[in-house]
Amino acid sequence: MRTPKTIAILALPGVQLLDVSGPLDVFAEANLQAGAEAYRLRVVASRPGAIRSSSGVRLMPDAVIGRDDEAGEPIHTLLVAGSPHAAGAVADADVAAWLRARIPAVRRYGSVCSGAFVLAQAGLLNGRRVTTHWAVAEQLARDFPAVTVDADAIHVRDGRLRTAAGVTAGLDLALVLVEEDLGRAVAMQVAAQLVMFFKRPGGQMQFSRKGDAVPAGRSALQEVQRWAAANPAAELGIAQLAARMGLSARHFARLFAQEVGVTPAAWVEGVRVAAARALLEAGEAAPKQVAAVCGFSDVDTLRRAFQRRLGITPAEYRRRHGHARG
Repeated sequence: MRTPKTIAILALPGVQLLDVSGPLDVFAEANLQAGAEAYRLRVVASRPGAIRSSSGVRLMPDAVIGRDDEAGEPIHTLLVAGSPHAAGAVADADVAAWLRARIPAVRRYGSVCSGAFVLAQAGLLNGRRVTTHWAVAEQLARDFPAVTVDADAIHVRDGRLRTAAGVTAGLDLALVLVEEDLGRAVAMQVAAQLVMFFKRPGGQMQFSRKGDAVPAGRSALQEVQRWAAANPAAELGIAQLAARMGLSARHFARLFAQEVGVTPAAWVEGVRVAAARALLEAGEAAPKQVAAVCGFSDVDTLRRAFQRRLGITPAEYRRRHGHARG
């Protein structure tokens, strides 16, 4: 076995515990499956003392930035863990400076969940393609326009950079890194031992509620949207929706796009997919029945809408997210 690779995870105050412990457990299991110490695992803090996580559990770091970590072995992979409030947190100048100083020397770097905001604040994601938790993906793209955000990806590789979506996706990312380092066979053994997907099917938008249509715009427009959401099987073309507001189809389409931010057709598809998801999660209707109840012309149209928005088929969505009866 070659010299162990040092995996360092930067955990800031309020960190999501699983963003740290999940990847570390994958690497620790890889050591067991490899039969030798392939990885040395370290938690790095921004200041001395225990790190209080978002759940209240405290972590004792192995090192503190700018201090006792400098004398340690070179970092092979440096990951920044996320936290529930990372998207709105003020950048820490010391953390940003440390990251900018250390990352040029590491083999790989990246983030788990909203840890991407910490890297972005340090200017380390400019010109890169990344992912983050679906709930804050739009904000990351808006706050840092030089960054290309893939809101659906479970994890993204861009050169030396690796980023993972929300929370448990950190395990998926760690498993990919194990496969890169130790090979497919070891990675598959790790996945089996931890009872996780070797390659998780679909993207993270299957877990998102971001696509659920929320009424927006002026009150009359919101009233039309509420009616449409309550009647997904009705005829919801532009002409029909416009008539409910007493507007021409052209005027309605322009007003809708301006105030809601999407076209009426895209919004209606979102309404129908949301209704279909609810029925599939209840587990009482087959995709063909769901298609009819939710306003899709046939099951193929439903399937295409699911693939387009969630990256998964209705049948697979039902198997994974449906309520088990019995």
